[in-house]
Amino acid sequence: MTPKTRMPMRARLGTATLACLLASACAAPHAQETLRWRGRTFDVGTPVVPAGVVRHAGLPYGPDPAQRLDIYRPAQAQQAPVLVMIHGGGWMYGDKAAASVVDAKIDHWVRERGFVFASVGYRLVPQVTVLQQAEDIARALALVQSQAAAWGADPRQVVLMGHSAGAHLVALLSAAPQLARAQGAQPWRATIALDSAALDTVALMQRRHLPLYDRAFGSDPALWAQVSPTARLSPGGPPMLLVCSAPRRDDACGQAQRFAQALRAVGGNADLLPLQLDHGQINAELGAAGAYTAAIDRFIDQQLR
Repeated sequence: MTPKTRMPMRARLGTATLACLLASACAAPHAQETLRWRGRTFDVGTPVVPAGVVRHAGLPYGPDPAQRLDIYRPAQAQQAPVLVMIHGGGWMYGDKAAASVVDAKIDHWVRERGFVFASVGYRLVPQVTVLQQAEDIARALALVQSQAAAWGADPRQVVLMGHSAGAHLVALLSAAPQLARAQGAQPWRATIALDSAALDTVALMQRRHLPLYDRAFGSDPALWAQVSPTARLSPGGPPMLLVCSAPRRDDACGQAQRFAQALRAVGGNADLLPLQLDHGQINAELGAAGAYTAAIDRFIDQQLR
């Protein structure tokens, strides 16, 4: 395609996707084509699936086009554990097929370790509230559990993981598992929250904060409490691993530590993993060989025994 016939980047990607990319709120899918914008490079298109991995794309768990999930599984999976991934993007953007969401993770957990990997899309603010997003995740989880056997997976061996906004949503469901039960989900084995700075939404909204939180959580203190993992914390949730970026300046690790303490106080099990990685690296580098991925593997293996 020559420069004369190339469509404008905004038209090709869509306004929401472009805003997401420029804000570093998401990563575009791995693809055959690369675009340049203001000195930065973005991949667009469809994920490249490793040999031996089967992809089932766009499986519906609700009537809305955004209520879809993708399954990646070994071709000969049998009683495989399941890793369910929830993308980030400030509750307003994001892509279940983004490179940072799927590429290294399916290479490691599906191709190398024989897991089934589910990447969940969900409705976005302002179409729905954050509480409705949590309900979407719970409905997707219920579908994964009900259909796992058809993919060669074990519905009793499910781990829920999310990054950024997705980390907040999985933490909320884990803190208040009745939200998940109301959508038909059964208990799952563990939750991994990758660098959320919204674990105490009430406190967050009462201090100086980024404008994106106003767009996500609005001005109603009642909603802040409804979507706060700390405010909703109750016994009976799964063990949690809270990964946080130590270099961040918005108290991500402080929040994670306080939430872990509160979870333990109600009889729960919580581990903290501070990392010298930035917010995006915590997502994109998970699955690559190294100490970080090994630590996540140890946590998962302990919970799946």
